[in-house]
Amino acid sequence: MDAPVPAAGAVDHALARRIDHTLLAANATAADVARLCDEALRFGFASVCVSSANVARAAARVAGSAVRVCAVVGFPLGTMAPRAKAFEAQVAVADGATEIDMVLHRGALKGGDHQAVLDDVAGVVAAARPAAVKVILETGALTDDEKAVAVGLCRRAGAAFVKTSTGFGPGGATEADVALLHRLAGPDLEVKAAGGIRTRADALRMVAAGASRIGASASVAIVTAAPEAAHAPPAGGY
Repeated sequence: MDAPVPAAGAVDHALARRIDHTLLAANATAADVARLCDEALRFGFASVCVSSANVARAAARVAGSAVRVCAVVGFPLGTMAPRAKAFEAQVAVADGATEIDMVLHRGALKGGDHQAVLDDVAGVVAAARPAAVKVILETGALTDDEKAVAVGLCRRAGAAFVKTSTGFGPGGATEADVALLHRLAGPDLEVKAAGGIRTRADALRMVAAGASRIGASASVAIVTAAPEAAHAPPAGGY
């Protein structure tokens, strides 16, 4: 039997616990970050997902709660030097991040330099310990064969999740991609769906396809079935 559907305005707490409440716009202010954190505390989101510059502020705001702080690293292109990417992860963890969403080096993957991809992800995993690392594949830019290779490399490197999209690339999360990643991941990796998820129906389709985590900026609308969040975040990403 399907789970009961909350009435509009009622909070879907089970879904909220799967959501990384996200603010990655370049023009996000301190007030925007504070509001993001307060919404996460109010609705019980899994985490707030912010740029590394905003980690310390977010960590202070949610301190003592169950809300995690997730930092993006090498975002949104993933092409920075591996040691710089690893250092960004290390700084984010020192500032209070307990999860890291890093961007895969897509050029290395497409060029067949699998060792470079493996080393890049492994370097962030090592630098971020004990934080869990999610690897953003940007599935909209990859073939299915490339997705399969990427998932295998992420598993070997010790990542905890593979993730669909940055929200800044070509396309966002699709049910087909989430289902494919879920099949490829097996028991060793979880799947995070992100990019273009705006409604509760969107989010539930991704969960049904195999996502255990959802990245979204429209999180309040998603868990309340409201037409839009009370405070829409600045445009950009997710």
